[in-house]
Amino acid sequence: MKGLVYKGNNTVKLQEEPMPKVEAPTDAVIRMTKTTICGSDLHIQRGHVPTVPVGRILGHEGVGVIEEVGPSVKSFKKGDKVLITAISSCAACGYCRRGMNSHCHTGGWMLGNTLGGTQAEYVKVAHADSSLYALPAGVDEGALVMLSDIFPTGLECGVICSKVQPGSTVVIVGAGPVGLAALITSQLYSPSQIIVIDMDENRLSVARDLGAHHTINNASGVAEAAAAVLKLTDGIGCDSVIEAVGVPASFELCQKIIAPGGMLANVGVHGASASLHLEDLWHHNIGITMGLVDTVTVPMLLKLVAAKRLDPSKLITHRFKFADMEKAYATFGDAAKHKALKVLIEYD
Repeated sequence: MKGLVYKGNNTVKLQEEPMPKVEAPTDAVIRMTKTTICGSDLHIQRGHVPTVPVGRILGHEGVGVIEEVGPSVKSFKKGDKVLITAISSCAACGYCRRGMNSHCHTGGWMLGNTLGGTQAEYVKVAHADSSLYALPAGVDEGALVMLSDIFPTGLECGVICSKVQPGSTVVIVGAGPVGLAALITSQLYSPSQIIVIDMDENRLSVARDLGAHHTINNASGVAEAAAAVLKLTDGIGCDSVIEAVGVPASFELCQKIIAPGGMLANVGVHGASASLHLEDLWHHNIGITMGLVDTVTVPMLLKLVAAKRLDPSKLITHRFKFADMEKAYATFGDAAKHKALKVLIEYD
């Protein structure tokens, strides 16, 4: 089979790879039908994720058809169409029983990290019964790919962790796919004001179309963007601050625009250290959260999509065939030039 492999030196390549096999009784092998590229895949490509070795097949999102299951898999059979979640969960260890699937003792972020990923013709998924979901009938399968990672990440690590609630004020720093997913899902909680900050005018336009009340271009710097947020919030700042970039400057900005009693939820993947200004924040009664997605909200999100309350397909801007994976990476890696949000990869 072919797989998209991390080659080191900021390089990925589509090449022949061994077929995955069922090894544990709880495994499933899936023939991929659709996948995508995540911002974290770009971080891997750029050498920012040391847990991923050179030679790894990348990808942790997608939908497909079950080709083979281990003898202990009870909920799925050959031929079933399934959604693959970014996080594999045994559903039994102490962390999984607390809803912290990302820290599962025998699972967690495996796909495209410690095991071969979904950017291949076939993929092996561990703990299939608790890491896969049946596709609802009559729903765009491409849209469902967005539920593998970015929508649960935006919701769990951003919206829920920052405690968005009715009447609250929200600011999202970063209008990439995860930031926009946080924008969409935050509206489920009826905040009074949502501000989105980014340097890309196209993404800010998309944010306005998706429900942002105000957008700010922060190309002129942290101080100017912070002043603009404070002006919009009567000098107070925002109750919920969501960092969805993963660079020191964005984390710096978030600290300047959080209201007393607010919550700062870091969602971005940071490849360098960032300063925490305790000298300014110690008396603000704030909280700061960070972490991997657990994908525990996927069942709810599937219901919302099936009920047409949520349309993840709005974030798909480009479509590629699997044979053009390298071109897809080049497009997604230069997103501003191509006005790219999510790229959907479709298999023949």
